[in-house]
Amino acid sequence: MIVREIKPAVDADALLAGAQFADAFCIEAGDRDLDARRAAERMMARQPRWAEALVSLRNLLLAPLGLKTSGRADAPRDMIGIFPVVSETPDRLIAGFNDRHLDFRVVVDVTAPGGVRQVTATTVVRTHNWLGRTYLAIIMPFHRLIVPALLRQVAA
Repeated sequence: MIVREIKPAVDADALLAGAQFADAFCIEAGDRDLDARRAAERMMARQPRWAEALVSLRNLLLAPLGLKTSGRADAPRDMIGIFPVVSETPDRLIAGFNDRHLDFRVVVDVTAPGGVRQVTATTVVRTHNWLGRTYLAIIMPFHRLIVPALLRQVAA
């Protein structure tokens, strides 16, 4: 189950006009019936314990600043893990939200090269202020560990 970092193949500006950051990771999965929703659900079904601890810490630190934390009661009902679904087709699911400090989207694409499914997770971020830029800089090392770990759950 090798996760590779690849060049994002999405139009970041169309997803999130003015985005300053985009990255993408992919993995192959043998499930020929896999679609984008099922891939996203497998990714978000559970997080590694260390990632759960980081999310809890993030929520604790962000709540006093008035920024969105995961699992808010006013979130839309159509969710993938902690993220609201923005749009969906069988081959692509886009989730994410806008906040005062930054807007982000996670895009899960599923393609079928040579009979196996390639699942790609692309993250796109637009920051609004110093808090958003600082937050992005702080979480980036963890993001680069968490996304591949979540993708491995798709192929498992």
